[in-house]
Amino acid sequence: MITLESVHNQHLKSSNRAKIQAFGGFLTNMVLPNIGAFIAWGILTALFIPTGWLPNEQLETIVGPAITFLLPLLLAHTGGKMVGGQRGAVMGTIGTIGLIVGSDIPMFLGAMIIGPFGGWLIKKFDKLIEDKIPAGFEMVINNFSIGILGFLLMLFSFLFIGPVIVVANNGVTVAIETLVSTGFLPLLSLINEPAKVLFLNNVIDQGIYYPLGLQETLQVGQSIYFTVASNPGPGLGLLLAFTFFGKKTARRTAPGAIIIHFLGGIHELYFPFVLMKPITILGMIAGGMSGIATFQLFDAGLVAGPSPGSIFAYLALTPRGSFIGIIAGVTVATLVSFVVTSIILKADRRKEDDFEDSLKKSKQMKSEGKNLNKNQAVSVAEVPTKVSKISFACDAGLGSSALGATTFKKRLKKINVEDIEVKNYRIEDVPKDADIIVVHKNLQDRAKRAHPDTRIVTIDNYINDPSLQTLLNDLEREE
Repeated sequence: MITLESVHNQHLKSSNRAKIQAFGGFLTNMVLPNIGAFIAWGILTALFIPTGWLPNEQLETIVGPAITFLLPLLLAHTGGKMVGGQRGAVMGTIGTIGLIVGSDIPMFLGAMIIGPFGGWLIKKFDKLIEDKIPAGFEMVINNFSIGILGFLLMLFSFLFIGPVIVVANNGVTVAIETLVSTGFLPLLSLINEPAKVLFLNNVIDQGIYYPLGLQETLQVGQSIYFTVASNPGPGLGLLLAFTFFGKKTARRTAPGAIIIHFLGGIHELYFPFVLMKPITILGMIAGGMSGIATFQLFDAGLVAGPSPGSIFAYLALTPRGSFIGIIAGVTVATLVSFVVTSIILKADRRKEDDFEDSLKKSKQMKSEGKNLNKNQAVSVAEVPTKVSKISFACDAGLGSSALGATTFKKRLKKINVEDIEVKNYRIEDVPKDADIIVVHKNLQDRAKRAHPDTRIVTIDNYINDPSLQTLLNDLEREE
């Protein structure tokens, strides 16, 4: 029996998950614009440290300052700008230098805290003095406000925030190093794999594994932490299993998803397959655990975070001496995930897959409920009379949404619809004048929170989803 309390509890769970997703997306949008710098540092490290491909004492001297100063300051600048614009970027960067000088570890986590906080601080100050500045004193007040507040934030970061982050960082490091020393590091897959399919992987990767990985790389030239959540092997094994033993829709779409997932590094392509049949998460966990165990066995690691998580990124960031271990870890993870998922799929005697059933049920529920709650995502049949802008949105605005937007634009051209703007965005960055937002169904709550008054179309995958075909048909009829 469905009670008001159960509905309320479910709403709270969805809301909390959406908030965590948004937090992960925020972290990702601080990191992604600077990935090139991280890769540059990874290449520098792989080449010129004593255990690198081309050891060079002189060029090696760039490694330390780059990870200590350059990378954290870039993160702080981006985070501050996201919250408070250019003034926020300057403010966040000023505050972060206090963290860097006041600690003996790379301050990535601190930069991702102080950067946005500095942006928020100057934004609040500007709001407070808005329309109160005497004519002719704008530049003086604007410059001195950043100077004074930045000075105070820099001291606060140096004296208080830095030491707190060092203690927290040491605690997390000790906990994970204990898992490494006892051989229990593969247990992290119990957290990583379910988190990934719920679009929470960025919280773990950008918030924990990347900072720890960069610290370890500075010391030993590589880190296994970059591999514990980004291994493309488990996803490849799952999609191969659906290719051979899936039913109908899943079997047809899996081969295309393999190419985009494994070669393109967009892991979101396999998420709908797990959500369609949740028990297959056991295959993902088994694949992830076996991959980590293999990386440990070969003492393998990467020099930087692979973004996107494609096999090409893995190989490009593999240091000398780790190629066999990295390839073995991906291969073993693929095989284990494939075997476990295949057993699960073959044990299912139903003639149709859950994918089609869930779509039919979803459409029926939308039809029944659209008049009951206007705040719910609308059915694709409720297309606005005139559509000029469609926004594909995802967690970070670069992976699956970019793929979906590109594919949908090509399909619009085929039916001679060329006056509709189709672009991809991070959910929170979708323009206010967008007519339709297209998101994965697991990001629906987050999209509704960010854009309560915009029409939302939910899908299961970003390429061949029936809802996209319905939307395409509706747009063609309007022409």
